[in-house]
Amino acid sequence: MSARADGAPRKGVSSETYESIFGLVYVGLATNLMLVVACLPVLVLLMTTDPATSWPALALLAPLVAPALVAAFAVFSAFSTGGSTTAVRTYGRAYARHLRRSLAIGALTSAAVVVLVVDVVAVWGARLGAVAIPVFVTLLVLAVATSVVALVAVPELPGTRLRDLLRVSLFLAVRRWYFSAAALAVLGLLAGVVVARPAIGLGVAAAPLLFAVWGGHRHALRSVVPDGAARRMPDATAS
Repeated sequence: MSARADGAPRKGVSSETYESIFGLVYVGLATNLMLVVACLPVLVLLMTTDPATSWPALALLAPLVAPALVAAFAVFSAFSTGGSTTAVRTYGRAYARHLRRSLAIGALTSAAVVVLVVDVVAVWGARLGAVAIPVFVTLLVLAVATSVVALVAVPELPGTRLRDLLRVSLFLAVRRWYFSAAALAVLGLLAGVVVARPAIGLGVAAAPLLFAVWGGHRHALRSVVPDGAARRMPDATAS
């Protein structure tokens, strides 16, 4: 706080406010950078091939996106809870710690998406398609929505077995469908920005949009599984 010429105090922006702003910006930019590094094989394949013909390779590499997102969600949690700005270190530790479970979720999701999309293509134009396609599309949306909740839940519930984590995620994806719908819309927006403007999407928009996805699902998760209950769950290293 400084003084004006007439002696009255003049309000100014405190150093703590500047530190918070710079910390937030740094965490966002560092998270974006780590996301690009972690997803580099998928990004290179997308930029150098036609997805319509390279989709089998994309399906194999797609699970790599899961641990990248989990680590980003862990950074958001650390920043929101304790104001931590050690984004790179937090990201690396979370990536290594949750790699196995997040890869499993990514692999299951990728397999489900491929099977359901192939089923849709197989019955497209057939008489059966009028009944089967809406079912397949519904299952596809539900699989993706459940996986997003599960990836948010991985660092929040580190002691939960994988099957229990998926069951809780499915329950939340259906019961809190409005959070799921909003998250899928935000992810769709992010995908559109990345396709249209890769530098802006990956360098600027990724962290804030993913933070919105994380915040909604974390709120839903905490309303069902409190912190104390999460800590009492058994270790999931054997799952």
